[in-house]
Amino acid sequence: MATTLDWSQCSAVESVSDRLSGAWVLKDTRLPVSAIFENLEAGSDLDEIVEQFHVDPKQVKAVLEFACFSGVLFPRAPSFAPGCSRNR
Repeated sequence: MATTLDWSQCSAVESVSDRLSGAWVLKDTRLPVSAIFENLEAGSDLDEIVEQFHVDPKQVKAVLEFACFSGVLFPRAPSFAPGCSRNR
């Protein structure tokens, strides 16, 4: 899911060739965007992801909003974006 979006359009992420083989990560971190989605699929929420990976919640929220408003549907809608659930 996360790899099909044009992440270059999301200001919260970057791809640096010598960091995780160029995978899209949160800016100034080593947290891959894919890890955010994997944790969501496993049942984590935004607060748990922020706490587990010690990242800025604004960055995680920006990634989720970007995905949501790019057409990605979530099994459980993020609380800040109820229109992103599979029920829309």
